[in-house]
Amino acid sequence: MSNEGLEIRHHDEGSQGEYRAHLSNSDKIGRLTWKKRGENVRVADHTLVPKEIGGRGIAAALVDALIKDARQEGFKIVPQCSYVEKKFDEHPEWSDLRAL
Repeated sequence: MSNEGLEIRHHDEGSQGEYRAHLSNSDKIGRLTWKKRGENVRVADHTLVPKEIGGRGIAAALVDALIKDARQEGFKIVPQCSYVEKKFDEHPEWSDLRAL
């Protein structure tokens, strides 16, 4: 799995937003979308990586970007998306970031 040339940008539109993964050699974009719930909770509702850029760890990198921002900005996450839920299960050290 190589994600060389991967850039992740966060687009925050207030009540919702998304993380977008751009590969330098592709016009396809991976996305992790979220919606705001209350002041300090984001519901991660979809992770979408086109098959043309799949298998390179892009979805995991999108979740990592969300986790990094949660730690820096102090919000909690509802892992509504099955992929994000799976990553939370694989990383018990993230349990403090899971919204109840």
